[in-house]
Amino acid sequence: MIRVALGYLTLSNLQIGFWALFAPQSFYDGFPGLGRGWISVDGPYNEHLIRDFGALNLSLAVVFVAAAVSLNPTLIRTACGAALVWGVPHFAYHVLNTDGLSTGDLLASLGGLAFFAALPLATMWWAGRLDGGASTEGL
Repeated sequence: MIRVALGYLTLSNLQIGFWALFAPQSFYDGFPGLGRGWISVDGPYNEHLIRDFGALNLSLAVVFVAAAVSLNPTLIRTACGAALVWGVPHFAYHVLNTDGLSTGDLLASLGGLAFFAALPLATMWWAGRLDGGASTEGL
């Protein structure tokens, strides 16, 4: 289960990271895709900010890969802690700044951001079970 969670976090961060870093205007105009535009409603385009956001996501993906390969409980908790340090304030910002999105887009956005805080938290808990001597087989 831990590898599945870390794999999901890795792929999500890779997808967002590559898009934002290498096509920042497209990311700004079109994230999350399917004709939606969640970022552009929040202020003017800033290429530097979008590229930095992309690089941040790629750097998190690197740490998630290392944690998934090693299944080292300390590295898993470190990767998930890094995700929480960035993800919880990001979620809080969007809870407090809801202008510009339709109700459906707002619910989808906040739901996704809440999931990206809950999944690392749950994965940290699972990593704690590894420390307690539980087998890593099937994780």
